[in-house]
Amino acid sequence: MGAFGKGRRGISTGGWVLRGAAAGAAGTTVLNTVTYLDMAVRGRGTSDTPQQTVEALARKAHVDIPGEGDTRDNRVSGLGPLTGIAAGVGVGVLAGLARAAGFRPNAVVGGLVATAGALVGANGPMAALGISDPRTWSATDWASDVVPHLAYGFATHATLAALDRA
Repeated sequence: MGAFGKGRRGISTGGWVLRGAAAGAAGTTVLNTVTYLDMAVRGRGTSDTPQQTVEALARKAHVDIPGEGDTRDNRVSGLGPLTGIAAGVGVGVLAGLARAAGFRPNAVVGGLVATAGALVGANGPMAALGISDPRTWSATDWASDVVPHLAYGFATHATLAALDRA
């Protein structure tokens, strides 16, 4: 089959990309909900690592983020969470492409694979850029990161599996 030809289920690769993006968006919404609930329950503050990542990526790419003072800071504050959304949708797209290739794991395996993808997509750039080192995280830090990503992984897999039956 070609890049966008029909697979065994009659769904094109492009269709799986769209289904994966939708599943990743659903998973991202669940991740954000779990994160914000945790913040509300525990009184925990927001992390500035997404904004630090944006700043570091801009420096590495030799790209200026326009504006000065509050205007620039607000742009960086908006771009930080957008990188998380892009990572979540991107992992969903990869999961959709895996489905297009015939990978249809059970709920546990699918949820854990999507969780692993999201953890790498979210934390990999921060670790590679030296912004955060997961090896130094406390158990509480790990729980604050892993629990929302588990919610993402299982929501993404469940959505993609439901779209497979549609």
